[in-house]
Amino acid sequence: MLLIGLAGTGIAERERAWLAAPGVAGVILFARNYASRDQLIALTEAIREAGGEHLLVAVDQEGGPVQRFRDGFTRLPALAKIGAVFDRDPEEAVRLAEEHAWVMAGELRASGVDFSFAPVADLARGNAAIGPRAFHADPEVAAELTAAYVRGMHLGGMAAVLKHFPGHGSVAADTHKAQAIDPRPLDAIRAADLRPFAEAMAAHAEAVMMAHVVYPAVDAQPAGYSRVWIEQVLRGELGFAGVVVSDDISMAAAGVAGSVAGRVQAHLAAGCDLVLACFPEVVEEAIAAVPAPPPAARERLSPLRGAIGASWGGLLDNPQRDRFVARITALDAEDPA
Repeated sequence: MLLIGLAGTGIAERERAWLAAPGVAGVILFARNYASRDQLIALTEAIREAGGEHLLVAVDQEGGPVQRFRDGFTRLPALAKIGAVFDRDPEEAVRLAEEHAWVMAGELRASGVDFSFAPVADLARGNAAIGPRAFHADPEVAAELTAAYVRGMHLGGMAAVLKHFPGHGSVAADTHKAQAIDPRPLDAIRAADLRPFAEAMAAHAEAVMMAHVVYPAVDAQPAGYSRVWIEQVLRGELGFAGVVVSDDISMAAAGVAGSVAGRVQAHLAAGCDLVLACFPEVVEEAIAAVPAPPPAARERLSPLRGAIGASWGGLLDNPQRDRFVARITALDAEDPA
């Protein structure tokens, strides 16, 4: 099934038909879809009016450089800021990870958004696309903070989506712009990059997003197109039974599978449950490429639906939120991580 992108702050006429298509599971929102909190709430309601209450609404609201909704929302610090705290006070960093996640999740749930694609479980080892989005370079530290973040999301009524499996942080290239190749053997990846994913799965993360990175010592295909990575390593070796999501099919590194239809079909054939078609320009072709899903396909995605959350009024009256917001936003006043 697909998560699709919309063009603006409302729903265009042609987009109503997209939302009603049987292969569409929901919508991923971006800054282009946001003007205010009230507008966002109206948009999430309109999405479900057009396509049904079952539709999922998602966003990338990590904090730092990747936060789609800003005005009216807490400015969330990058996860690397929390990693820097860990180096001097591990227990404090774990608390901050949980609080950051709780604030992020609560604000989105109050706005009608089911989940954020978070947390980043990659290692902070110099990748151009990841940068300060990752907690730490040390696998043990990243694992502890990633699991804490999952716990905080759950307390905020939100499912967690780990990304980018099996690890995007240890290769230099940015898959938005170019193909990325990580030549390391599986044992090296197991010993480092897989550790945060495994720890967060033990904390009951509901979903995993695949990387568009190629690991030629394991498989010639990018991980999101690879049954080796999805079926053998993720599901078989790590025992993950949750939802598997592709990264965006419009990214440069996804182009090895050819056309839009070829990319969608390759992700589904590899074992992805959800495929991201983030740009409206590719949505119609992506919808045409998805076979009619069985009823069980939508049921499989149900763990991604957000729990009933507080309203914005309830959040703003909550002194615990005030404390958490003060603590996490103070991180951006400190020296850069």
